[in-house]
Amino acid sequence: MKPTQENYVPSHPDICIVEFSRDGQYNSCLRATASFKAGQILVPLRGLTPAPQRAYTSVQCGPAREDNIELNSDLVYVNHSCNPTVAFDLSSKDPARWHLRALQDISEGDILTFFYPSTEWDMDQPFDCQCGDRTCLGKIRGAKYLSVQELKGRGFINQWIWDLVALRDGRTVTKSHL
Repeated sequence: MKPTQENYVPSHPDICIVEFSRDGQYNSCLRATASFKAGQILVPLRGLTPAPQRAYTSVQCGPAREDNIELNSDLVYVNHSCNPTVAFDLSSKDPARWHLRALQDISEGDILTFFYPSTEWDMDQPFDCQCGDRTCLGKIRGAKYLSVQELKGRGFINQWIWDLVALRDGRTVTKSHL
């Protein structure tokens, strides 16, 4: 369940806090409450539950359409950016090792963002990106609709996404950190 301003209790106050928008939930964001170095693990992912179906709050955790989890925490407010600050690293076969990792140096107060296609193959709710970065892709629909070149340079892409890209393109991609 996604926290609301009315029922909000921070789940990770040592690393982040939700900044609720007056303009609606899609404009809310997650701000860092501490500084982090690129490569640093911000938090292990705990309290995850299988998602009965894909939703805007779920995160894809494997190659199948039904491989989705609910984060059940403030982390659901990590918004998309084409130049992300963090990654949901779900690359381990052991879910106990899944974590949120900094892709670049993050200062206290920075907004935490991740590249949705790093976990999402074919999104049920595509949207027009508003990140404003020079590398912005515009319409975000999932990795299925992006070239290898468009995926490269995003800091991190989970391996099952690279595997699905390889199947789509009829070739082998073997590294998750291209």
